[in-house]
Amino acid sequence: MKILRTFFIILMLSLFVTPFAQAQATIESAINSIVERGVLRVGFSTFVPWAMQDKNGEYVGFEIDVARKLAEDLGVELQLVPTNWDGIIPALLANKFDVIIGGMGATTKRNLTVNFTVPYDYSTMDIMANKEKAGNLTSLADFNNESVVVAVRNGSAGATFAKKYLPKATLRLFNEEAPAIQEVLAGRAFAFVSSRPLPTLEIAKNPDKLFRPFEITEYKEPIAFAVRKGDFDTLNVFNTWIINVQSMGWLKERADYWFMGTTWQELLPQK
Repeated sequence: MKILRTFFIILMLSLFVTPFAQAQATIESAINSIVERGVLRVGFSTFVPWAMQDKNGEYVGFEIDVARKLAEDLGVELQLVPTNWDGIIPALLANKFDVIIGGMGATTKRNLTVNFTVPYDYSTMDIMANKEKAGNLTSLADFNNESVVVAVRNGSAGATFAKKYLPKATLRLFNEEAPAIQEVLAGRAFAFVSSRPLPTLEIAKNPDKLFRPFEITEYKEPIAFAVRKGDFDTLNVFNTWIINVQSMGWLKERADYWFMGTTWQELLPQK
């Protein structure tokens, strides 16, 4: 009787464990592929100063520093894969690259499609407005009006903020930041909302046309790497790396350089 009971327990366990083991076996580990090929493929999109091209056409920025450091610590080469923002998650799922390191907010909606690491940064919002068009608007409530046109980059944290906190405003969506900024400079939009420090930089360059109508304190979005769902081995390696470089102060040092200072602007093409 005891032998039969033991056999029954083993049989029941096998019914649960075997399908789980088979499911796990079908998930390709990106970290294994990265080590085997000796190359880390990183998907990203351009956001100032997260990732942008310098005078020589090379990519620089906070995200680029993070990607290079990660590749260096893994002992592999880095392959940067610039990708349009609206197609970056489908490209990850299609195995066009191994990981998204591109200022991506770890939202619940995105988490249904990809797995996120622990945050390596947090995005805070800023706003710049056209003096002539919006000089008499001084609060979030003032801008939350259907007659007010707000320019944002499609799929960005700025767009998420505007949709939540400015639901009555007329949003004008752009695939890149440059045309959204130009819309405000030309007076066709009242304001542009984006992650810091881009609005601050634009105000400094155009003090005669632009101003900050108020400080945004309502929003702070965690920024994380995105990997394909179910790849927990890769997720664990990346999480451990983020925790280590945070504890050593490296992430803060690079974030301070890119987001708190302006000396990096010397690297960019002069307009």
